[in-house]
Amino acid sequence: MKKLKLLNKKYLPVILFYLLLGLAAQSQEPIDIWNIEEKKTTEKLDVIENTEKDVPSNSIYKMQSQKDDGINIDEDQTLLSDKIKIVGLYDPAENGLDINMWSNSNGDQILNIFKRINKMELSKDATEILDILLLTNAHYPQINISKNQFLELKSSWLIKNSNLQLIESYLLKNQIINDHPKLTQLLVDEYLSKSEIKKACEVFSKIKDPIQNDYLSRFNIYCLINDNKKEEAQLMLDLKKELGFENKFYERKINYLMGYSNEPDIEISENTILDFHLSHRTNPQFKFEPKDSTSKQIWKYLSTSNLLDSIKDIELTDIDKINSIERATHEKHYVEKELFELYKRFQFNINQLLNIKESTKVLSAVESRALIYQGILITTEIENKFILINALKNSFKNEGMENAFDVELRTFLKEIDKEEVPSNFTSFYNNYIDLVKTELTKIKINNKVLHQSKLINYFKDEGSSKKITKDLNDLLKKVKKNKKYFFSKKDIILVEAFKSDGIQVSEKFKNLYDIRESEIPSDIQIFINSGDMAAAMLRIVEVIGQDEINDIDEDTLYFIISTLNQLNADPLRNKILLKVLPLKI
Repeated sequence: MKKLKLLNKKYLPVILFYLLLGLAAQSQEPIDIWNIEEKKTTEKLDVIENTEKDVPSNSIYKMQSQKDDGINIDEDQTLLSDKIKIVGLYDPAENGLDINMWSNSNGDQILNIFKRINKMELSKDATEILDILLLTNAHYPQINISKNQFLELKSSWLIKNSNLQLIESYLLKNQIINDHPKLTQLLVDEYLSKSEIKKACEVFSKIKDPIQNDYLSRFNIYCLINDNKKEEAQLMLDLKKELGFENKFYERKINYLMGYSNEPDIEISENTILDFHLSHRTNPQFKFEPKDSTSKQIWKYLSTSNLLDSIKDIELTDIDKINSIERATHEKHYVEKELFELYKRFQFNINQLLNIKESTKVLSAVESRALIYQGILITTEIENKFILINALKNSFKNEGMENAFDVELRTFLKEIDKEEVPSNFTSFYNNYIDLVKTELTKIKINNKVLHQSKLINYFKDEGSSKKITKDLNDLLKKVKKNKKYFFSKKDIILVEAFKSDGIQVSEKFKNLYDIRESEIPSDIQIFINSGDMAAAMLRIVEVIGQDEINDIDEDTLYFIISTLNQLNADPLRNKILLKVLPLKI
């Protein structure tokens, strides 16, 4: 019999209450990241990061102190409460942002901008800026939006972006598991779907507060059993049952793992990845045949747990099964090499191989792809090979499985000399060949071009303001004397950034270029003027959208930098400038 089940029902709630009370007393560490307490009204509040107490000495942020308005935040009488919880990962000063950057935001406008952003596949640069904006320590917006709505925005974005490391840091450093149950479930489910059970369970070992979400608490109980803490697991399960929990499937699996039952429970559930894992864990003879309707998480679990059928065991007459493998290959659960080894096993006669186009008209889609693939392997004439490669790619694409022929496609193309590519297949070749793109990171100084000159070292925090003033005016003097010099938009961006930082430019150079204030979209300018930093930054993310910063036209780049100048977000601005201005090798 179960040892703990012998506890008298009358006393169990009392025992559990005192036990949990004792546990809570042991973990009474403050989870508030910042405690803002009342001080003298003449003092200012220091912005302190919840993960790093001091800005590194080599931080690009050091130059921020040169600005007249500084980065300290005036004490707001409305914030003089005993404790105010602010959650995030980044100190506002790290990127030149503000603890109050959401304070003037209108929820209706924020929700509308997010709605548009969520329809995009953001570039790496846009994603990085949005991560910074959402995960910087700051007060919640108060106008036309609730705290829960704002937290849901954060969760939705992090779920869409699915950066597990970022999500884990955000949840655990701030201990906000109960505020973001969907986000926490995504994290542990993703680890479990990759068969990384240890990583999934480590998340629970770092949670300090009692878990309120039913699914997460069940996951936690399983992790305790997995860590051989069975008495603690049974205690938590008994408490859940006292509070009305009932799940026969889950209880049977737990009873088997606890050793209360010797009979394996062979029932399989696909309701959640945890249920599926428990189905596997409690059945020594586990066997599962995935279907097209099987979730991607379960496909991934099967793949990472080596539970998928071996290609060599697949019957060639089982077309539906092979089609399922094709789709799994598209999702990267099978490697392409396995699928194409399967294609090689099909037996075609010489007539079919010589007349591939006509033969495919009477074959199934799976058989047609196998025939075309074998044709690619035996064809030596370049144009015919391209015709077959293109046909195979189109066949996969038409059924929504384009990624199933990806790596192998590039392998074929790499075997073909670029000079031998037929003119009618040049675009196809260029679209799919895996050209090695070397990221240029080393800056090369070119003093003949203003925005590529030694002046850019200032944005790497390598020069004093006094020296940069002299260097800037000396170079502007040379530019003015050179009648052939074209003052580009990037040159304007450079000089305006200096002026924004208080670097003095001589009056005699003011006519070198013209500024059009209208270049900044009117709604962004309104956000800036009203002190709505967050909304202005969100619009910057939307403007960048799917493009990388280096691919944005100079006019758009100009108003992005102008916006950041006005917001005094110098560290973030400097990162962008160092991406787009210098000549790199």
